[in-house]
Amino acid sequence: MKRGEKKKYSLSLILLVLFNLLYVIGFGVYYVGIQNYEFLVYIGVLVLIGVVVIGTLKYTKLDKFALWGLSIWGFLHMAGGGIRIGASNLYSVRLIDIISGEGQFYILKMDQVIHFYGFFVTAIVIYQILKNNFKIGEHTKLAVFLAWIGSMGLGALNEVVEFVAFVSLSQTGVGDVYNTGLDLIFNMCGALVGAFVQRFRS
Repeated sequence: MKRGEKKKYSLSLILLVLFNLLYVIGFGVYYVGIQNYEFLVYIGVLVLIGVVVIGTLKYTKLDKFALWGLSIWGFLHMAGGGIRIGASNLYSVRLIDIISGEGQFYILKMDQVIHFYGFFVTAIVIYQILKNNFKIGEHTKLAVFLAWIGSMGLGALNEVVEFVAFVSLSQTGVGDVYNTGLDLIFNMCGALVGAFVQRFRS
């Protein structure tokens, strides 16, 4: 990387960190004020992920597209639980009435769009890590497959975190089994699209 490129990358990284700090602190103060302990747990997870991502950049070599993608996902997650639209939060907003069944069996909600986007980005991150560190970029079909299933695995871990919050806290917005199942499906679809997008970006 040339000197000018390093400066440009460093400036972008500073802006990225500032963006994350602003929304984490802002939503952190807000969630403390309304005593939303579920999203305070998520803020802790976000901070941990952020530290790991920044601390391992020299190994992962993630590009700005992936880093900004992760940052926007974090913001959307915080906004999903914090921004109110009428009586509901942003996550609960129903966008298009494609399928409407019992309980929370409904497509399409903002929650599902954010899940799709989040694990779309995660697949891109995994693909880049594989390509930059394990010379797997030459084996594009394998790279797509590993990025897809790796992102789905992290999506399942995300649902485990939500389940722990659900059983540990008195009030959460996690939802019923339909919500969990649909989250996993949108995680899977987003991961697959993200893996192919990074394949063609590479």
